[in-house]
Amino acid sequence: MDGRAVVVGGGIGGLAAGLGLRAAGWQVTVLERSPGLPETGTGLGIWPGAMRALDALGVGDEVRRRARRQAGGSIRRPDGSRIATIDVGRIERRHGEPVHLVTRPALLTTLAAALPPEALRFAAPVADPGALLDAYDLVVGADGINSVVRASVHGGRYPLRYAGTVAWRGVVDAESAEGGETWGRGRKFGLTPVGGGRTNWYASVSLPPGHPAPADDVAELRRLFGDWHPPVRRVLDALTPAGVLRHEIRDLTPLPSYVAGRVALLGDAAHAMTPDLGQGACQALIDAVALAECVRDATDLPAALRTYDRRRRRPTQRIAAGARWAGRLSQARRMLPVRDAVLRLALAAGPPA
Repeated sequence: MDGRAVVVGGGIGGLAAGLGLRAAGWQVTVLERSPGLPETGTGLGIWPGAMRALDALGVGDEVRRRARRQAGGSIRRPDGSRIATIDVGRIERRHGEPVHLVTRPALLTTLAAALPPEALRFAAPVADPGALLDAYDLVVGADGINSVVRASVHGGRYPLRYAGTVAWRGVVDAESAEGGETWGRGRKFGLTPVGGGRTNWYASVSLPPGHPAPADDVAELRRLFGDWHPPVRRVLDALTPAGVLRHEIRDLTPLPSYVAGRVALLGDAAHAMTPDLGQGACQALIDAVALAECVRDATDLPAALRTYDRRRRRPTQRIAAGARWAGRLSQARRMLPVRDAVLRLALAAGPPA
């Protein structure tokens, strides 16, 4: 089937959907509310299934060129003692593809460059997604965790849920010899070397709803993690206020469907998940390719979208549930030896691919 499609949201999932739909013969317009592509951003792990999706979109080799192979690492206690080892090499042995680490701006730039300039419109917010159905055959909601397209389909019946943690993240000019996470009591700190003497970092703390925001994020991070082992302290010493992003971690109440008539949701608009498995961007890419495949030869668009829903809803909701469970495990405050044993068992089969 060919027709006119509009994608609301020009992030990773939206740009990927635009590329996939164009390859399937559709005329595509991608509407992005921001004035342009971001110039800064943290690193993303691209797992084998997501890399296959990028290959299907014709940009896999360019992403590999811009990326670096993600090295293995460890999960440690605050004193530096090892709880478990993360064997990312096992993924390559099993799937024939390593985990690639690429910055969000690099991935977005690669996807956007593969679209014709006229297909991507910046500074184009959408207030009434329903009105787009008058001009387009297909409306794709790829507009993130606070999706207006999702709200137009489901209203407020499936709200965002506070996951019980607050997170900080950023990139610093400090070298980290090894990646991985450090798990304390109700808090964790993660490090990923990104090359060039820089380190991608993130931290999270278990906090109740309604907690007050700290007056100084850098001071708060140093208070919370300043006595942890040296790799964490080196990152903390390199922090500047401008380089710290803070947000509450939320995920989405599972939806009963990702589609309604001629409207389809993908990525965070459909299944916003906590970041604990590193799968949010990856699943958005896979969604985009699956959507394009389902509508490529369809003669009945609503039926094709229902096929997309059957293909993607259950797998993504299982991953979202797994991410929420992993987040709760990492934020445990009691029975830490049991937590550590459960973690070792979970990693015995290798990280999720």
